[in-house]
Amino acid sequence: MPLTQLDPSAALVIIDLQKGITGLPTVHPMAGILHNAAELARAFRKRNLPVVIVNVVGRAPGRTDATFRFTPAPDWADLAPELDAKPADHLVSKQRVGAFLGTDLDAYLRSRNVTQIVLAGVSTSSGVESTARSAYDLGYHVVFASDAMTDLADEMHRHSIERAFPKMGEVDTTSAILAKLT
Repeated sequence: MPLTQLDPSAALVIIDLQKGITGLPTVHPMAGILHNAAELARAFRKRNLPVVIVNVVGRAPGRTDATFRFTPAPDWADLAPELDAKPADHLVSKQRVGAFLGTDLDAYLRSRNVTQIVLAGVSTSSGVESTARSAYDLGYHVVFASDAMTDLADEMHRHSIERAFPKMGEVDTTSAILAKLT
């Protein structure tokens, strides 16, 4: 379902667009994803709407899975410079797939009376979808910027965009979302 309206209390939440992840081989060119996420961030900032930038700094405490056995580079969690993060942006550093559990994201959004979030980032089927599911469960209106997110596998990306996201909110393009901000 395309976006019908953008709430005056909306916030932008950008998931995992950080140096250690933006270099991965994704389905869509990362330059376009970063460009669209940065456009959304500039537009939200211009209207004094909250911009939340999420990075992942580790895995959930206590996890011992073999799937996360690598030593990240020292700048792995640094935000992608294309986002042009500002001091007023809220940084959420997470240790889980989604951005709500174990962070202050919900408290931050509620303290600003946010009722709707626009999601962008990577990966569509993991960090974005997990964050969306929590947001939906917490009662937020969720909007997905479909061309400001990507995944490592096309079938995973398409499944989230076409099947999972329409059950939780509205899916539209960056340009359509920007048009609703004016």
